[in-house]
Amino acid sequence: MKMRILFVDDELRVLEGLRRMLYGMRSEWEMCFAESAEKALEMLSQQKFDVIVTDMRMPGMNGAELLAEVTEKYPDTIRFILSGHSDQHLVLKSVGCAHQYLSKPCDADTLKNAVKRASDLRKLLADDAVGRLAKQIRTLPSFPQVYLDLMEELRSPETSIQRIGEIISRDIGMTAKVLQLVNSAFFGLPRRITDPAQAVSLLGLEVIKGLVFTVHIFSQLKVDLANAINSDKLWRHSMNVGRLAKRIMMTGDGERDGDAFVAGMLHDAGKLMLAANLPQDYIEVGKMAESEGVAFFEAEKRIFGISHAEIGGYLMGLWAFPDNIVEALAYHHNPGLSAAKDLSLVLAVHVADALDHEFGNRDSGSIPQMDLMYLESIGFSSKLPIWREVCLQELQKEGIEDEQESSVC
Repeated sequence: MKMRILFVDDELRVLEGLRRMLYGMRSEWEMCFAESAEKALEMLSQQKFDVIVTDMRMPGMNGAELLAEVTEKYPDTIRFILSGHSDQHLVLKSVGCAHQYLSKPCDADTLKNAVKRASDLRKLLADDAVGRLAKQIRTLPSFPQVYLDLMEELRSPETSIQRIGEIISRDIGMTAKVLQLVNSAFFGLPRRITDPAQAVSLLGLEVIKGLVFTVHIFSQLKVDLANAINSDKLWRHSMNVGRLAKRIMMTGDGERDGDAFVAGMLHDAGKLMLAANLPQDYIEVGKMAESEGVAFFEAEKRIFGISHAEIGGYLMGLWAFPDNIVEALAYHHNPGLSAAKDLSLVLAVHVADALDHEFGNRDSGSIPQMDLMYLESIGFSSKLPIWREVCLQELQKEGIEDEQESSVC
């Protein structure tokens, strides 16, 4: 079945240019063109589109406002926005509703690759279960204490961008959003940023304040979700896996340390998505894991049809995170399903996740098992004692640092 794509721009010559530029894709894509946001909404009400690509600046309803409507009415539609570098205020308004940003003008290959990658994610990770869940997931909230710390710091007359960066680096949802934005085509940086604190520094204090106070891009995880997820435990585990995955990668060439930390920190983002958006169902996941002694991801599959790993990887892929990070999220419980055969992020996050659970940071169900057959098949089983030792040292070092901070306080 062809991918159905809707292009929206108020300039007819731009639409004609897109039609000519993408003529070679007509065997794979069914393309429609709308000269206004209002016309696009009319067309969306009449037929289903898999992808919408809209210009930002349009008379009447602009691109950000259009995508906000699409998000509300057609949440399973993949949403791209085309924007020039002068549109910073409008781009920030679109952060909550655009999956990806493309610079304008956009060449054919960039547009083709972006749309194709997004559509391939559904084929790679998805079955109908991903589509069903993606429609229901609207937000990736922040841990309550981190959110409160950020609000307090932003309101302080003595705030600093360094302190803001430190706070955001402690949160899954905030980290994902600032990395998505700073690495978008809108900013056009010459290299990809993997450090959330550096991303905050590059965005600047005024942009962060705009995201928080004007766009309200960060939201607090509701305290009444305590029965669905233990946010303190999830935060600690996420930070641990990020640090342990980085240490594991450092036993190799060390070139992807930053990617390893980000992948490890975000590896359970799907849990946060599911618990925040489908809390009652996720409470049942916890009950099943505890009563039947199965791992959380197995209980998720029984209730949702997929686990947090697939939904997290899918949505981070839509947000244009690199393939190696998306793959690490999607396959961190089943690394053998990936194509990776070396010291990859998939392997590092899988081992880090299993070791952190083994060392005591565990859910109420059974501990996710390390895939020893996979390690043996790719020739890394002999490395496990080394990884176990360096990871234990890393956790002990963190424990000592925590005690020192507590004594100072």
